[in-house]
Amino acid sequence: MNSFNNINRVLVVDDEPVVRNGIDRILRNRGISSVLAANGSEALSLLAHSRFDLVLLDIRMEDMDGIQVLKEIRVKHPDTRVIMITGYPTIDTAVQCIKLGALDYLVKPFRIDDLEVAINKIKPTDTVSKKSIVNKFGLKIESSKHLIVGQSPPMKEIFDKILRVAPTDSTVLITGESGTGKELVARAIHVNSNRSHKEFVAVDCSSLVETLLESELFGHVKGSFTGAIHTKHGLFELANHGTFFFDEISNLSLTTQAKLLRVIQEREFMKVGDQKKIKLDIRIISASNKDLHDSIKAGTFREDLYYRLSVVPIHLPPLRERKEDIPLLIDHFLNQFSQKIKKPIPEVSPEAIEILKEYAWPGNVRELKHIIERILVLEDTDVIRASNLPAYISQRQGEFQIFSEELLSLEELEKKYIRFVLQRTRGKKTLAAKILGINRKTLGLKIKRYNLS
Repeated sequence: MNSFNNINRVLVVDDEPVVRNGIDRILRNRGISSVLAANGSEALSLLAHSRFDLVLLDIRMEDMDGIQVLKEIRVKHPDTRVIMITGYPTIDTAVQCIKLGALDYLVKPFRIDDLEVAINKIKPTDTVSKKSIVNKFGLKIESSKHLIVGQSPPMKEIFDKILRVAPTDSTVLITGESGTGKELVARAIHVNSNRSHKEFVAVDCSSLVETLLESELFGHVKGSFTGAIHTKHGLFELANHGTFFFDEISNLSLTTQAKLLRVIQEREFMKVGDQKKIKLDIRIISASNKDLHDSIKAGTFREDLYYRLSVVPIHLPPLRERKEDIPLLIDHFLNQFSQKIKKPIPEVSPEAIEILKEYAWPGNVRELKHIIERILVLEDTDVIRASNLPAYISQRQGEFQIFSEELLSLEELEKKYIRFVLQRTRGKKTLAAKILGINRKTLGLKIKRYNLS
């Protein structure tokens, strides 16, 4: 049984085999995985490629003493906890180690009880330095300047779950409708993990072409197939030691699911056309806007892969189920876009807020974000009122209606809407192109085609 607090994987660094092996036996008898290093260089190499909950570090070693190694760990792996061990204790050395960030200092030969006491003094909060805080708006992801907005009970539960699961390496499955913020939650988990200093690689599975999928994920060697003129690093290799995020994982084919399951089980892969296996140390987070139980029943998703991916499930509620967060989201997006487009922050009338709270939001938070940006770009007002909201939200008859008594061709409808957007942007083509979701060159061609001035 593991009697040590929050410790699962330990790196033992000592140049004496008898000491290394003795500590290894103690740890393994308590269900703790340990890796052994005979010198400082070997220890730093292991730390560069793997994550450890704790390093037990000898001070006197030949190639590089423990003080030097400790300094390197503090710079390159600041979240890694270190306990120093020595057979030659001095007060000056002990003080120096603690000043450099060691959690404790053990004198050899030490008893099992001494080691347990030192490890159990580590507080749960020492597991990882939290890089996110819950404030009055929601969960602030400090290192990436993002914010997951919300103070509703379901969102507070999600914030708590994010901060609890982040320091572990457990796989996470995030579910929820499109636009609820699944990738943002995945990034929050990565930022608060021990892998935060490594890559976060996100892949939209719906955009991957099946025929190129293996090459994209695993990479390929030169000449492995027609067109492989260079050796290519795959996404798994780029994400190694970091976090890999599969967005909309239900879109993977059964063939690819089988290959992914093998990678998760074996923790290694091969480039296309190569025989050399590459060890893989990644944390996998997945997301789906579909109920994967339904996909399993339909035979389009592997049940064994599902259970591998959903060790910790997180479900994001749709915006219509947390309407009390809408005013917070409105304030957040108003601040964000007012700074971006350099406009004063307008007030929002109580009537407009009530209308926005009553709307069903099929596009969820993403739809609300786009609405607020559109209003700030197109409307010149100090107060956002019901009349400033899109007609389909306020149910009013506006100055531009997509559907009316007049039946139009798609071409005529496009012409009218482009004219409308150009009028509202006062002829600013770059801004109009952004709102229309096309590039400026395409807009220029359409203006010429429709003879719009």
